[in-house]
Amino acid sequence: MTTPAPRFAGVVPPAVTPLTEEGEVDVHSLERLVERLLDAGVDGIFALGSSGETVFLTDRQRDLALETIVKTAGGAVPVLAGCIEPTTRRVVERAEASTRLGADGLVVTAPFYAIVGPHEIERHFRAVGAAVELPLLAYDIPVCVHSKLSVDLLTRLAVDGVLAGVKDSSGDDVAFRQLALAVAEHAPERDFSLLTGHEVVVDAMMLAGGSGSVPGLGNVDPAGYVRLHRACVSGDWAAARQEQDRLTRLFRIVDAADPATSAGATRGVGAFKTALALLGVIAGNAVSLPLRPLDAAETGRVRTQLELAGLL
Repeated sequence: MTTPAPRFAGVVPPAVTPLTEEGEVDVHSLERLVERLLDAGVDGIFALGSSGETVFLTDRQRDLALETIVKTAGGAVPVLAGCIEPTTRRVVERAEASTRLGADGLVVTAPFYAIVGPHEIERHFRAVGAAVELPLLAYDIPVCVHSKLSVDLLTRLAVDGVLAGVKDSSGDDVAFRQLALAVAEHAPERDFSLLTGHEVVVDAMMLAGGSGSVPGLGNVDPAGYVRLHRACVSGDWAAARQEQDRLTRLFRIVDAADPATSAGATRGVGAFKTALALLGVIAGNAVSLPLRPLDAAETGRVRTQLELAGLL
């Protein structure tokens, strides 16, 4: 039996949400960002993920950001919408809003804040899957939700048709490869997407059976990730490695922030937004409270990496 090509595949950047200095969604900057992603040849857009600061935004801001992305994409590529909430009922409400606003698929984490185990996590995904009509992807990001989605659980949910795919940001590359093998063995007829969020080893994850990538750095250099994906698909692994090495060096922009005053979100999203502002894509590098924007010295370090990567 031939495994069908997954609907969600290729390069699917998790779009940042540009903000004004007052903390509102900068619609014009977001439109420019989406247009730039489309011009680079991306295969989809992930709205309201971690890079999109979704947990910092109000429902009104989330709706505006998603509506802007869907409208600007204009059906050229599918738009996945993050429905990232701590409990099942809240996820379903967010999924209903995302459906109304035109999303093509939904991305959901395990429950968080409340302490849950494997049984509750499985109930969560099955309940959400039963309540929504759009394809559902699991977002495996244990650093944020403190639960790792097991290969066995994800395989069961794939076999039963609950999940249409996984967006893997666990950093567990062994589990990723095991999941690829398990789905191929137990659910070969399923349209199942295996998307890696591990932007510095996309070539390895594609070789392991991945369908594509959801790279935060893809906001900054979408064309680079498109070249990387195409090289992988064509089997030109030497070209893929060369492009991946260049992107890995560019990823050093996340080290621009002072580690004494910055944690993960400020370092990642802050660096991506600062780079986009330097490239003239978005108007500024404002981030959501309690995060802080990168200062002049940190911005200078981002500029250096952009220059080394040939982007400035």
